[in-house]
Parts: sequence; C-alpha cells; structure tokens
Amino acid sequence: MENFVQQAIDDDLKNGKYTTGIHTRFPPEPNGYLHIGHAKSICLNFGLAEFNNGLCNLRFDDTNPTKEDVEYVDSIQEDIHWLGFDWEDRKFYASDYFEKLYNYAVELIKKNLAYVDDLSAEEIRRTRGTLTEGGKESPFRNRSIEENLNLFAKMKAGEFSDGEKVLRAKIDMSSPNMNMRDPVIYRIAHANHHRTGDQWCIYPMYDFAHPLSDAIEGITHSVCTLEFEDHRPFYDWLLESLDFDEKTRPRQIEFARLDLTNTVTSKRKLLQLVKEGHVRGWDDPRMSTLSGLRRRGFTPAAIKKFCNEIGVAKANSLVDISMLEHCVREDLNETADRVMAVLNPLKVILTNVDEDEYLIAENHPHHGGNRYIPFGREIFIERDDFMEDAPKKFFRLKPGGEVRLKYAYIIKCNEVIKDAEGNVIELRCTIDPTSKSGGETANRKIKGTIHWVEAKSAIKAEVRLYDYLLKTDENGNLPEDFISAINPNSLIVIKNALIEPSVKFAAPSTRYQFLRLGYFVVDYDTTFENLVFNRIVGLKDTWSKVKNA
Repeated sequence: MENFVQQAIDDDLKNGKYTTGIHTRFPPEPNGYLHIGHAKSICLNFGLAEFNNGLCNLRFDDTNPTKEDVEYVDSIQEDIHWLGFDWEDRKFYASDYFEKLYNYAVELIKKNLAYVDDLSAEEIRRTRGTLTEGGKESPFRNRSIEENLNLFAKMKAGEFSDGEKVLRAKIDMSSPNMNMRDPVIYRIAHANHHRTGDQWCIYPMYDFAHPLSDAIEGITHSVCTLEFEDHRPFYDWLLESLDFDEKTRPRQIEFARLDLTNTVTSKRKLLQLVKEGHVRGWDDPRMSTLSGLRRRGFTPAAIKKFCNEIGVAKANSLVDISMLEHCVREDLNETADRVMAVLNPLKVILTNVDEDEYLIAENHPHHGGNRYIPFGREIFIERDDFMEDAPKKFFRLKPGGEVRLKYAYIIKCNEVIKDAEGNVIELRCTIDPTSKSGGETANRKIKGTIHWVEAKSAIKAEVRLYDYLLKTDENGNLPEDFISAINPNSLIVIKNALIEPSVKFAAPSTRYQFLRLGYFVVDYDTTFENLVFNRIVGLKDTWSKVKNA
C-alpha cells in the first residue's frame, strides 16, 4: 500500500511511536445510510490495518440523539460486511464512554480550561468573529471553577432546558482558527437516545467525543476527510490538555473526500431526496448509498477496485462517475453469465421452420459452460434491429436483407406486415437451414448478428432502466439547488420485456449480461409471478477509452 497516510505510519514506526501496533477505526455517525464516499474511508481504514498487521474498530459516533436511529446502525453494519470487512469483536459506540467523557469535561473545568456559558446559539455565533476579525469573549467566560462545576452538574441533572446553557472549551477567542475560539463541547438535549434512553440530557459535541473516543480505544491513526483539517488543532489541544502521552495518543491525518459527478454524497441531501419522495428510499438504485449501489447490482469487488484506483489524495477533486462504471463493467465482464433478452419486442415468423428444437449457447466466453435455448417458428427480436428504409451501413435486419441470429441461423426478411396505421407489427422471414453451427454454410460471412428470444418459452419481465439521478453541467458540477438537477428520465420502466427461460428461477442479486444491451441484476421486488431486473450499467465504456487514449 503506497500513499501519504501509509508513509506517515511508516515514519511514526521508524521514530519509535506506537510500539504496540497500528490501530485504526471507521467512525460513522448513525444518522443516515453509508454512501460511496464512505466506501473510500472504509477501504482505507480497514486496508491500513490489514497492511500493517493491525486492528480496525467500528465505532458509532452516536452523540446526537435527535438525528440517530437503530435503522442506520443496522444498515451501516450490513454495508461494511457486504464490502468484505469485519471488525470482529471491536464494535464500539461513543455512548459507551458517556460517563468517561463527562469526567473528562469536569477535568477540563478543574483545569480552568472549560466554562458554562449562558449565551444562546445565535449569540455565540455572533460573537465568534470572522475569518479576518477575532471573536469576543463571553461575559460568562471568567466564572469561577467552583461555579462552573456546580452549573455543569446541574446541566447533567436536567435542571436547565435545551439551549439554556452550554459547556465551552476555554482556548483563545482571537485565534486565527475559528475552531479554537472557545468551541462548544457539551449541549443540553432532552431527547431519548437509541442506546442510553433517558439516562442523559447533556451530550458531548462530535469534536469533543471523537478524539477522546479515539484515545480511549487506543487508536494510533485517526484517518478522516479533509474538512476536518481545521479541526485538528482542537483535536491535539484536547488530548494534550488532558495529559494523554504524545508517544501513544492518536494522530489525526486528513485525506481528500470522494466526490463523483452526477451524484451527491451528503447525508443531508440524500435524506432530503428520501423525505421529499424524489426516490423510493435509501436503497433506491439511483442513490449513491451503498445499499442503493448494492440493489443496482454493483459488486463489492468493483467498488473496492474503484477506491484503490482513485487513490488517496491530499486535495479534493471531482471524479468522473464513468470511472466507477468502468470498474463495475470490468468485474461483471468476468463474472456475469450471458443471456438473451428483448426489451422492445418485434414478432418474427420463420416461415420455413416447422419443428421446435434446442440450440446450444455458451454461458460465458471466458469461463465456459453451456445451456440449451429453445428455438421455434415464432421468435422476437429487438425492434431497433429492424429498419424498413435502412441506410447503407445498417447491418441489421431490413427488407430483403440477412442477419445472423446469435447461436442460431442466418435469416432473411421476405415480408413486412403492418397495421392499419402503418406500424410494423410482424416480419416474415426464412432461415438458411444449413447456416447453424456445423452446417454447410455456418461460416458464410454476414455482417450483422442480433439477439432474439423464442416466443413460446420467453419469460415476461419488468426491466428498470436506470440513468443518472442528477444532471450536471459540462464541468460535472451541480447547481446549488441540486433538486432542480434531478433527471426526469433517471428511471424508465419496461413492463413486458422478454427474456430467455434460463433466468426463470434466478434469485435476487443474480447478475447477467443481456447480450448487446448491458449488465442487469435481479431486483429484490422479484416474485415467482413477476420477474424484475435492474440495469446496472450499459456495455459502452467511455472511461476505458479515456484511460487508454
């Protein structure tokens, strides 16, 4: 593993730090479902631990009971396991440490490094200053240690209402770093916590709980995204103020978060999409959530390969989503069996076919295996594979023209049947009976080969064609009002697609390549009576062309 985070670990080990071993953590807040950006963090933290023969914890930073839910806790664990990582017996919660965190806050008060403030949230914001001007000290900043201890104990006892008081660290209101201007470290919230119930009515802020939870667990390297870079001075100040040994206390290292084109990776925005009904839930296949990508048919191997290929950078950048799709195609090309499906059927009668038969088709061009597919007098082809008034370079079926049916015969179109409105509803064709594999004309050169299904045996299915949920500008950027960028054609449902019978008993999450159409997966909505497929990605790979240019 080569990246600047690993280099920092190497330097620490070389300098004699962390002699007991490397210990990382993945610390999600259980206030939403994990998304593709979290996959990068999961792969990095668990990957660093594995590479250094260390350990990686799963810790839920559950310090805000008003936004957290057991549903999110369960989904996060499912997503991590789906990606192929395991925390073994090291699952923790910040709420495990509430008593310890409270005692650490008391210790700061005793050192005159924290105080109870009566200012409202708005007043604190107003007196915090700007990037160019320092803040103003609170009139309550110089309360005595005894008074602060008494007030903080009363906060814990529930004697004050929400927002009436907070506990702030006492650092430097003139600091050029806004995060060091006496940040709030505890607030009052009379809310039921998903694990501790009503035991607490004060809760530590994330920036207070996170470094201390790291230290309590013996984390060596606290790897987080770049937006926490300005929070690092407080991280270090807190651990130093509470006398954690510099040689063993955690070191925070920041890396660039993952931003994808045509995608939002903000829990707040993802929650908005769900709550306002723009999608069908957190696992909607158009969402960037891991549960959505899983339902869409993306594979853990592809996501991990993508995270590895984009690397670990120090500066934020926008990654083209086609790179993720390229990784998915590469994986599915090796693993997905091939079948034939017709999404927009056009009936074809083969007038010189009198008997049904079974033909042999390969399951996969690399891994082998065969299946039998029915063939008979009536078949369906893709409507786009026929053109009545075809241009010169149209190498599919046209009046008087020939094409090869995949795994079957060469056919010739002899007659076009139309309805009263002039729409083509049926083709009458003949087969070259010796053009099947092994026949006299099997090697006759025909420029076009198309897929098909036999009419009597084809399985009707619902096929959901997913496209990007959001449209971006030419630079891949979304407007500030991202809802206005929702693609109205992000989901097209085809109710009467026809698929060869080999898929009849396929279980949800089974992936296939529909020949010439793309990669598809059996959706969770599938029942014995109603087979449902999601399109994962098409066959066209723009990123591969860019990469190899």
